[in-house]
Amino acid sequence: MSLRSLTLIILITFSVAMSAQQERTVRILTFNIYHGATMKGDFDLDVLADVIKDVDPDLVAMQEVDFKTKRAKGYDLPTELGWRTKMAPLFGRAMPYSGGEYGEAILSKWSFISSRNIALPCLPGKEPRAALMGTTVTDFGDTISFVATHLDHEGPESRIMQVEKINKVFANNRYPSILAGDLNDIPGSEVINILERHWTPTYNRDNPAFTFPSTTPDRKIDYVMYSPKERWQVVKTEVICDSIATDHCVYLVELKLLP
Repeated sequence: MSLRSLTLIILITFSVAMSAQQERTVRILTFNIYHGATMKGDFDLDVLADVIKDVDPDLVAMQEVDFKTKRAKGYDLPTELGWRTKMAPLFGRAMPYSGGEYGEAILSKWSFISSRNIALPCLPGKEPRAALMGTTVTDFGDTISFVATHLDHEGPESRIMQVEKINKVFANNRYPSILAGDLNDIPGSEVINILERHWTPTYNRDNPAFTFPSTTPDRKIDYVMYSPKERWQVVKTEVICDSIATDHCVYLVELKLLP
């Protein structure tokens, strides 16, 4: 083999490797869907699906998700939205509600190889919450875990218990992991500080983009975080506010998985 041919092979191999590395990105969306109701007071799943399709994420963490409740007209919202967006649905029950169930959901462009739903602690009389994990293999061949959650909205006591549970259960995940959801607390709070002992945030600490309410956002309560720190790199973040689809802005984060 000539030196020129060998050099060409090396260059092609390097180019392919670099291209594969550039493609090892995951687009994450967290979306509080307000049990399928829009801010116009109607029930229109196509409006929610259009928000997701316009963003084109790989993984979606959804909160306030109804499963066959009377409130949601008997619809299985994860499956309906999965069908409309051509993504695989996964639902995790936090509690029985309105003739059906209520909790968290995940949509994924890739199939799930395993899942786990963890009931989160709360004070007596407070609304139960859960953390749903789906593990998947990306189209670039890496196995990752995605945790979707929604913390208590009524006070920090339950939220503190819930984030301590999340850290305890998912701190030693086998695979690179992402946590996303409506955490109902602001940057710098005790709740978020506890999570950030284990999870690396994606927001700008000096100037966090607000995510709630969707009409005139004045605080950040929706998050995407990752672990371990050395396996992920933030490529971009974006807050998208649709004041019709839901009362929250959606938060989009693109992460690159590092070797």
